[in-house]
Amino acid sequence: MVRLVTHNLLACHAKDCNTNNFPLGFQNVQLEIREAEFNPDFVRAFLPKIEWNALVKTARELGDTSLPDEQPEMVDDDFLQNLHHVLFELHVIEGAMVCPNCKHVYPISDGIPNMLLAEHEIA
Repeated sequence: MVRLVTHNLLACHAKDCNTNNFPLGFQNVQLEIREAEFNPDFVRAFLPKIEWNALVKTARELGDTSLPDEQPEMVDDDFLQNLHHVLFELHVIEGAMVCPNCKHVYPISDGIPNMLLAEHEIA
């Protein structure tokens, strides 16, 4: 399933697309919320790996406004719970991811993104 924890790591890799290729935008998405076990220590440890601005932008694009604009220096359980929800419980089931630069479309079907490129699109 496409969750924001993995989406936050994806960039367009089409030939000659190496600037402004992150984050991929979502288009025509069908969302599903699936409860996941909350592990605050894991979420806290994962925090440094997150591209914060991209995560907040994408969460808002999907209708979730629970994260603050700026990553807080001090984190509490409420913040970690909200972050856990955004990263691990929002699932994109159908739709597409679109590169902000070259506009390449990566379709999502049954929760699986197709990140394969045609031979002429490979760098």
